[in-house]
This record gives sequence, C-alpha cells and structure tokens, in this order.
Amino acid sequence: MEKQIFYYVYILQSTVDIERFYTGFTENLEDRLKDHNSGKDTHTAKYKPWRIKTTVAFTNRNKALEFERYLKSPSGRAFSKKRL
Repeated sequence: MEKQIFYYVYILQSTVDIERFYTGFTENLEDRLKDHNSGKDTHTAKYKPWRIKTTVAFTNRNKALEFERYLKSPSGRAFSKKRL
C-alpha cells in the first residue's frame, strides 16, 4: 500500500507577542516548526518562539497552496481570526 502524503497549511502564534501570527505551507510540520523556532526563517525570527495555533492537512498539494493563499488574503485573515 502506498504511503499517504499530507500537505499542511498552518498558523503559528508567537509566544512573545500573542497578537503576532504567521501562516505557511509545508510537507513536514515538525521540521518546519523547528526552522521557525531556530530563526532560520527571516520572516519569523524576530517573534520566536512560535507555537502551532491551527493546522489543516490536505491530500492535494494544489488545494493546500490555494488555502494558504486564501488565508493570507484580507478575507482569509478575517476568517482565521473568527474561525480558527
């Protein structure tokens, strides 16, 4: 049986500034969180450490990327604040 591959869209919340969030996409959530918390990502280094607030797993890569783009839009940010 073929191993199922998941694609993750995630929202991180800074533990030093709880009003600061970051939305991203990855195939390996654990490694990606380590990257954010080690300062490897220039967009998130200033507000580390981060915790996972929300994760949505997809089996379709394109759908995951579409959802990430949506969450980064003004209506997607409003949706995530209210629902996620």
